[in-house]
Amino acid sequence: MREQLLQRALQQADVSRLARRLAARTPIDAVATAASRLAAVSVVLRVVEQEPEVLFIKRAELARDPWSGHMAFPGGRHEPGDASLEGTAVRETREELALDLTQGQMLGRLDDLAPRNRTLPPVLIRPFVALVEPSVVLVPSDEVAATFWVPLSVLRHDDTQAEHVMEIQGQSARFPAYRVEQHIVWGLTERIVRQLLSLIAP
Repeated sequence: MREQLLQRALQQADVSRLARRLAARTPIDAVATAASRLAAVSVVLRVVEQEPEVLFIKRAELARDPWSGHMAFPGGRHEPGDASLEGTAVRETREELALDLTQGQMLGRLDDLAPRNRTLPPVLIRPFVALVEPSVVLVPSDEVAATFWVPLSVLRHDDTQAEHVMEIQGQSARFPAYRVEQHIVWGLTERIVRQLLSLIAP
């Protein structure tokens, strides 16, 4: 039954286009330095009534997390026991949401990213795109304050476009963003969303 649901989801026009383009492209690998930390995130999709949706989490407020309270994708740092960065994405998603991506289908990966703000840790992030069946149950860990399934059509709508303004070293900085309910998606997560939407666009 799960396989049938996944195959049906893969036939949805946007998901089918995305899968083909991910398979055909060579993603850009970031160049790591001695100080770089490697991390991976999961861009999780499901299809509900022929509408693709993407999963966001709101990170819990934690003093040790530089992205505390931000909207994000599930993921985290590569650990020595991880066989690969894809394995990191799978493990972190399981730990944060009790969601097993090995029961879905990995569609491919996007280009590597790094923070543009030099005050943030020197981390290289590799996003992996996965498809899961629509009925998956999420069980957030203490690291996750909330979860959101957002239709891709909402993210593509002009009304969802926003701007995030913050102070960096005494200067006002403006960043492109998306508005998801009462929350703002910006920074690395916003850049990942734009990569995703560009590959889905007809």
